[in-house]
Amino acid sequence: MTDTQSPEGVDREESGLKRTITGRLLFFYVLGDVLGSGIYVLIGAVAGEVGGAFWVAFLIGVSIATITGAAYAELVTKFPQAAGAALFVNKAFKNRILTFLVTVSMLSACFAASGSLATGFAAYFDTVWSLPPAILVSLGLIVLLTIVNYLGITESVLANLVMTIVEVTGLVVVLLIAVVHTAEGDSDLGTLTDFSTQGNEIFAIVAGVALAFFAMTGFENAANIAEEVVDPAKHFPRALVGGMVAAGVIYVLVAMSASLVVDAKELASSDAPLLDVVESGVLPISVSVLSIVFAIIAMTAITNTTLVSVVTQSRILYGMAREDVVPGVFAKTHERRRSPVAALLFAGAVVCALLLVGWALNETGAGIDVVDRLATVTVVFTLFIYSLVIVAAFKLRGQAETEENYHAPTALLLLGLLGNAVLLVYVVVDDPGSLLWVAGLLALGVVLFLLEYAFGSRTRADGVERGRPDAG
Repeated sequence: MTDTQSPEGVDREESGLKRTITGRLLFFYVLGDVLGSGIYVLIGAVAGEVGGAFWVAFLIGVSIATITGAAYAELVTKFPQAAGAALFVNKAFKNRILTFLVTVSMLSACFAASGSLATGFAAYFDTVWSLPPAILVSLGLIVLLTIVNYLGITESVLANLVMTIVEVTGLVVVLLIAVVHTAEGDSDLGTLTDFSTQGNEIFAIVAGVALAFFAMTGFENAANIAEEVVDPAKHFPRALVGGMVAAGVIYVLVAMSASLVVDAKELASSDAPLLDVVESGVLPISVSVLSIVFAIIAMTAITNTTLVSVVTQSRILYGMAREDVVPGVFAKTHERRRSPVAALLFAGAVVCALLLVGWALNETGAGIDVVDRLATVTVVFTLFIYSLVIVAAFKLRGQAETEENYHAPTALLLLGLLGNAVLLVYVVVDDPGSLLWVAGLLALGVVLFLLEYAFGSRTRADGVERGRPDAG
């Protein structure tokens, strides 16, 4: 009988995916995903909330996210299968409704994040070529990345590695500008402790952390490709936590650099804030040339994270179709490329629909900032998921234990649970309008669940109970 909880069992009997991702590739996968997901897009919004000391918000956000990452690392070494958080909650609580809720929340977070990033991509693209409408640029990016993912996971991860190197180069340029600016005596170091807020500084920091947290979301995407990692018990914890720590250090340094070069209010009002740093004229290079080069680097970084998000959406659908939570068609893979084709097409269509809804609302004069709104929706979903994953880590202790399992420090997990809960409450209270978008995405999930409930028996082998696809 197949052991569905062991890595060996998954590899030999259950998996329709190939283990081709090494520990080094996974490290860069995590690093590239996290780095591109906010520092190029939302750094201005964080500066607007906190002031010159907005690096503090990034530091706190990084810390909370890294603690949560340790819970993921512990669970992946026990259950190295696709579907990530949804799988962990399913194993811990064995409650189909809760598993469904987490599955849809994770999917929705990925959908919203992809939409936010694609919109940010279009803002940088406008610097290079302003002719195409922004909505067409955003839609084109999603279609292109869906095709790349169809070609295969190895191709996607290698593309991720190349783009990670490019985006780190862009951030190094920002750091260099700050060093030169400071060395010339033009920086005011007092800016780094300036909280330019209208009200309570603590609330301002919490607001900044809530936005900065979006920059660290994405690390959980790595859990959804655990089934494709070589020796996950050995490589996953080091690659995940190491990638997050490296990304966190870079984030804090870049935030401090931006604060020293450009005023926080100017950063807050910019659609491409790091481009303002590059265009400050500090380096002895043509500003126009440097602007175009940096815009290309920024687009590469955003593309990198969006690619990982597209991979994740399809892997969640694939994994949970095998757990009998969503329709079984999403578990089917291409015979040669082993890509979950139906899941990819569906996920791409949903993200494009989100972009079109945001565009249509703005065309009617709604004045919605699609980047900020979808980022907030992403944070609402992910904070809920992160809290449940930490609880699942506690509940599953003592189960599927081996000597190779990674164990996260209990005290840190408790601190992470508290941090996630506080941020979740704040985000919902601060922007209740985001709940309408949350409800819309959850409604889509309900439709998927009802379809599986009504028609799932047609694709289930005789004698196999609902929720036990492995038995077939």
